[in-house]
Amino acid sequence: MVPRTVPQPPADAPKASHGSRPSARDRLLAAANELFYAEGVHSVGIDRIIEHAGVAKASLYNTFGSKDGLVRAYLNSRSDRSMDRIARALTRFRNPRERLLGIFDAQGELFTSPDYNGCAFIAASAEAPRGSSVEEASDAYRARLRGLFAELAAEIGVADPQGLARQLHLLYDGATITSRMDRDPTSASVAREAAAILLNAAPMAPSAPAAPDARDTGAAANVANHAIDDDSRVRPAVGG
Repeated sequence: MVPRTVPQPPADAPKASHGSRPSARDRLLAAANELFYAEGVHSVGIDRIIEHAGVAKASLYNTFGSKDGLVRAYLNSRSDRSMDRIARALTRFRNPRERLLGIFDAQGELFTSPDYNGCAFIAASAEAPRGSSVEEASDAYRARLRGLFAELAAEIGVADPQGLARQLHLLYDGATITSRMDRDPTSASVAREAAAILLNAAPMAPSAPAAPDARDTGAAANVANHAIDDDSRVRPAVGG
């Protein structure tokens, strides 16, 4: 009898600690990450996930309860990895303004990853009904990203950080869709330039200190030249 080979999880999938064999949960999430992201949550059935993970069907139901529970866990894990990836990328910037615009640099690096296959949340939401776990997980991820924009805008001293965050989030979404539909990884660079214009025009709170330089000298930089080394190497995520 030929021994069964269990496929290896992708590099950004959950990893077991200290070299131990991955748990059934980790293997199921790794399989979901690979198959759901490549083919869509609505196209991939439970049996394929179980076979790919090399676990018993009972493991899936005992761990996640249902396919819906697995989809929710998959999207939540992508949200965590996406926000962690952005946070790592922003450590190289010196001040809140650079970090805010650096979100688009991180986005551009994601677009140039060979594994990038669009936004997992947009793909999953395309056929999901209202009130579904997909919608809930997507809403939570989007709130986290918009919250990061608002937090950095507040640190800069913008008078209406929530309003600016909504505008910047629209740019981020537009770059995401353009990168996929037009196969244009430079869309993040264009979005960054537009974000710098919005930031320069945003009214500042009366008590906000003057910015050291109101102009973004790096707005036209080609973000595709940046590289994150992973565990910092960019892998497909969420924004995501």
